[in-house]
Amino acid sequence: MATTFDRTQKLAGLPPAHVLKEGYKPTINDKLVKEEALVMIKETFESSLKKNVNLVRVTNPMFVTKTSGFNDNLNGVERPATFAPRDFSKTKLEVPFSLAKWKRWALHYYDVPAGKGIVTDFRGLRCDDDVDYTHSLYVDQFDWEKHITPEDRNVEYLKETVRGIYKALYDTEQAVAKAYGIEPNLPEEIFFANTDEMIKEYPHVTPKERENILCEKYGAVFLMGIGGLKPDGTLRHDGRAPDYDDWITQRPDGGHGLNGDILVWNPLLKQSFEISSMGIRVNPETMMKQLDLCECLERQNYMWHKMLLDGTLPQTIGGGVGQSRLCQYMLRCAHIGEVQHGWYNPEEVEELKKNGINLLGMVGVDSDPAATSSQ
Repeated sequence: MATTFDRTQKLAGLPPAHVLKEGYKPTINDKLVKEEALVMIKETFESSLKKNVNLVRVTNPMFVTKTSGFNDNLNGVERPATFAPRDFSKTKLEVPFSLAKWKRWALHYYDVPAGKGIVTDFRGLRCDDDVDYTHSLYVDQFDWEKHITPEDRNVEYLKETVRGIYKALYDTEQAVAKAYGIEPNLPEEIFFANTDEMIKEYPHVTPKERENILCEKYGAVFLMGIGGLKPDGTLRHDGRAPDYDDWITQRPDGGHGLNGDILVWNPLLKQSFEISSMGIRVNPETMMKQLDLCECLERQNYMWHKMLLDGTLPQTIGGGVGQSRLCQYMLRCAHIGEVQHGWYNPEEVEELKKNGINLLGMVGVDSDPAATSSQ
């Protein structure tokens, strides 16, 4: 998701000003009722997702070895949370940013046939994420991956899968609306767009502004073509690692990339809101091209990359659906901290309280009073 976060600004992680000025009132005040709602949302969505995309729930690791190359490198610059086992000081273990690579290996490990996939209840840490009203250091998502055939590496298969995920999203909102009296907002069908066309149509606005234009007009959008560079050397829309999503393959519409983001219009925040990042994964040829473009060909020597290059790992499509982001949207919450236990700027926490936005857990109770930004 493109962002407007500006870390140089004081209290940059607060929700939009209009949310604070209009007298925000949470949909659910009772803490236990809210917890029941969070469980209901997650269970409803996961059940529908598994049915629509043909997935099976599996367990997953909390950490991987650095040398395996199994960690998702995101944009390639983020720091992973790293530690060493007490008696193996030379071994470096990393808490994954996501399971983008592990899941592809898991399809091989579980011998999952083409047409079937897996989904996990992933929990991770992202030390370098912008901490604001939609982002947290703590990541919880339904990380899924599906075995496909080489012939399925096309736009129509991508769209078919997106429709299955979106139906799970739509059905979940309908269930939440019925259970908690929340007015549904999602259209029955999702609209498909791509970054190449949006850049041509709106060349002088930011990626976030393009997302807002689309989502306000259509309500729900799958924006194809995330990652890669424009001719001027700047990001085409947002960053993507070179070794999971395919952002280089040319589509029939002339654009590039077999990946994208599921975005919806958030009626409370009055802006686009990312629910999922996903895509058809690289094959050996596209991975090498993308590694070369990103000047990180050394990764081909990692175990995971070798397994992809030698044909051990199957061709796949996959992505992640943020659980807390999903719940924040469904319950029309102003801040992601209302649906998950996290850590946030102590000054912002106090400002949120003044505006009737109370975050879950010990936020503000255990904050270091001396905590200040290094920026």
